[in-house]
Amino acid sequence: MAGFGSNLLILLLLFQNICLGFRSPLSIFKRYKDISASLPNECLGSDQPVISFGLSDFALDIRMPAVTPKQSDTYLCMSVPLPVDDEAYVVDFKPHASMDTVHHMLLFGCNEPSSTENYWDCDEGTCKDKSNILYAWARNAPPTRLPKGVGFRVGGETGSRYFVLQVHYGDVSAFRDKHKDCSGVTLHLTHQKQPLIAGMYLMMSVNTVIPPGKKVVDADIACHYKRSPMHLFAYRVHTHRLGKVVSGYRVRNGQWTLIGRQSPQLPQAFYPVQYPVDISYDDILAARCVFSGEGRTTETHIGGTANDEMCNFYIMYYMEAKHAVSYMTCTQNTNPEMFRNIPQEANIPIPVKSDVMKMMHGHHEETKDSDTSSLLQQDKKEDILDQDFHIEEAVEWTGLDLKLGQVSGLALDPENNLVVFHRGDHVWDENSFDSKFVYQQRGLGPIEQNTIIVLNPSNAKLLHSTGKSLFYLPHGLSVDKNGNYWVTDVALHQVFKLGAKDKEPLLTLGVPLQPGSDKNHFCQPTDVAVDPITGSIYVSDGYCNSRIIQFSPNGLYVMQWGEESSLDRSGPGQFRIPHSLALIPDLSQLCVADRENGRIQCFRLETGEFTGEIKHKAFGRELFAVSYGPGGLLFAVNGMPYPGETESVKGFVMNFSTGEIIDTFIPLRKSFEMPHDIVASEDRTVFVGDVHAKAVWKFASVEKMEHRSVKKAGIEVQETKESETVAEARLKNKPEARDPLKNKQHLVQQTSSTGVSFVLITTLLIIPVVILLVILVFIRWRKPTVYGGNSDGERKLDSSSGRILGRLRGKGGGGINLGNFFPSHKGYSRKGFDRLSTEGSDQEKDEEDGTDSEEECSASPLPPPPSSS
Repeated sequence: MAGFGSNLLILLLLFQNICLGFRSPLSIFKRYKDISASLPNECLGSDQPVISFGLSDFALDIRMPAVTPKQSDTYLCMSVPLPVDDEAYVVDFKPHASMDTVHHMLLFGCNEPSSTENYWDCDEGTCKDKSNILYAWARNAPPTRLPKGVGFRVGGETGSRYFVLQVHYGDVSAFRDKHKDCSGVTLHLTHQKQPLIAGMYLMMSVNTVIPPGKKVVDADIACHYKRSPMHLFAYRVHTHRLGKVVSGYRVRNGQWTLIGRQSPQLPQAFYPVQYPVDISYDDILAARCVFSGEGRTTETHIGGTANDEMCNFYIMYYMEAKHAVSYMTCTQNTNPEMFRNIPQEANIPIPVKSDVMKMMHGHHEETKDSDTSSLLQQDKKEDILDQDFHIEEAVEWTGLDLKLGQVSGLALDPENNLVVFHRGDHVWDENSFDSKFVYQQRGLGPIEQNTIIVLNPSNAKLLHSTGKSLFYLPHGLSVDKNGNYWVTDVALHQVFKLGAKDKEPLLTLGVPLQPGSDKNHFCQPTDVAVDPITGSIYVSDGYCNSRIIQFSPNGLYVMQWGEESSLDRSGPGQFRIPHSLALIPDLSQLCVADRENGRIQCFRLETGEFTGEIKHKAFGRELFAVSYGPGGLLFAVNGMPYPGETESVKGFVMNFSTGEIIDTFIPLRKSFEMPHDIVASEDRTVFVGDVHAKAVWKFASVEKMEHRSVKKAGIEVQETKESETVAEARLKNKPEARDPLKNKQHLVQQTSSTGVSFVLITTLLIIPVVILLVILVFIRWRKPTVYGGNSDGERKLDSSSGRILGRLRGKGGGGINLGNFFPSHKGYSRKGFDRLSTEGSDQEKDEEDGTDSEEECSASPLPPPPSSS
């Protein structure tokens, strides 16, 4: 009987455990509410910290428990247990924070938090065991979206059982009213198994040293990847104050593919990878952080304080569940020589406005003023890196000899192959349209040649062709992130989406051969662009309409903006042939080549709001095409000058932030006749298609020979120095005599300095005399009192001196104590590194095996009529 009772008890326990695997979210809440009973209601997103979404999904609210930080740069941590024992998946994050009070937040996953208190100072650490970073937020960054079918695995036998929220309160002046803060994040979890598991790959430099005053310092990281394939979908960069730009790449067979690049002085959120990037076995993951030591008087090392630096590049990826690894790191540079071939964009800072810098770093007021002033002038200084940028025709390019029709459009596909859109044996001339813009040569039929050809960008070898018997007069071309071709046909008055291997369009907008101005018609549409983030479609329409139209990803009309400009005046949003589009997804802007107005206009993607224009006399009257390139560069081509005008036809390179022309270029072989489109690759290779010359030119960045005068032994000698492609060489070899304005400023500074020196010397000579006279008068007046006084003044002096010396020596007479963080910068050989407490909360706790190359851690006069093209 006793045996029967024991067996019955075992069966009951087994049944109970099985039932736990199928319990409803209501039972989860019943278990969890005891844990959260001590949290104030004001800190919960609703009355329940766990909210049911159905049988398998639930939300978990993780909030700071009504805290009031007392001093700036406070890091507070709190933990929440996963309210289930079985495996679950985090599929979405919703932040609840404002940059007015919170500098940034990090969410970790681990099995043992550093404390069991409701919240604690993160100086105690975040987790006692290995911790994985699951989420990061800063500066009102938008939510991080995971792709469908992707989730972070938690719970069960291998997943984290606790979430630890770390909140960095930068400037606490917002808490003067003593209000409570409940910042945090809501997680959407599901019990449904996700086929793809998300993880984090952290690349970081641990031994970079930034010499004082050095303008450019590169910190390079590279590791061979030795695991199952992973797919990258988001990235995040992190440095402290000296960081200018951080870039990450995949290197495969010597080819560099950009994962992402961003200024670390902008919101340090996870940004989506623009084009899909997969990592396979034996690929190399490489990253570079660019720093400047200007304004510093001592060496700057990697560390966790505001005056130290960090170099981190985070990659969010997903893998098949059976091969999933939750966390990997790379802290070495296994192939330094490889970085000689890194794309030049890696050394071009991304412009950051000074007001953004102030907001980003306003909580570090204790840092030296020299550092602050240097950084606030960053947007002025960083452009110097581009001043010696120069491109010339790549004369070895054989694509110039291809037999093409009128070349109307160019683009680059996700593999950086060149895609050309041409008109075959069709020609746009004066007989093509009537006065109502109706195509008059339909009897010719569609073009019988392949109008879309794909070329190897290095040798012009034909890789693929399509587009036969589809088009009458091709015009604009772009390629979306999935490799689909988007084209416009001015004869058909339509826009098409084509798959690379599809013979029929996947999507068609407009009515064939019918011009119009309503929501369903175009009139000679010129170009099309697709937002890689939202999928929204933008069409410039066109020769007989003056508008930009936005469509949803599936082709539904959303909105439009623009109107025709008058002959004597062209205001914002007014066009005379919006001819070419350049989409800038990182800044949510769309730039338009306003052809007959000879300018570039830019607008916000979401609203169509005008943001600015770029217009130069060198453009002449016409600007045909514009393209945006990595590193904040705009590339453009203008039209042939009108009779009597001097502006020649050429290509332009401009700083997008300032509109300044950095460089111009023309072909060495043949000549531009009517350059119609332009496109630039990640490595600043530029292609130009000419509709009249029926040709495609290739231009590439080249090393320039710079001349400067050097006085030696009283004799002025002409010294020639080859300018390297890296930013540091450009800075060092910059010939100051080339910029008269700079020389003038230098003279003004010298004069100002001399004046200040004279006033300073005079003041220093007069002050002692005045003080001496005052002392003599005082002695004669107070002599009896002084001699008859006591020694209180001496005692007060001692007390005051003691206080001042105490401040200089540090609290408790112990002086400055850096603790055990990087015991020795020289010859440092410890594995991993100790807790990084300030900004370095990106890696808040030791990773004891951190040195492995990769490791698992669980008008004017009326112009002639515009030329047709």
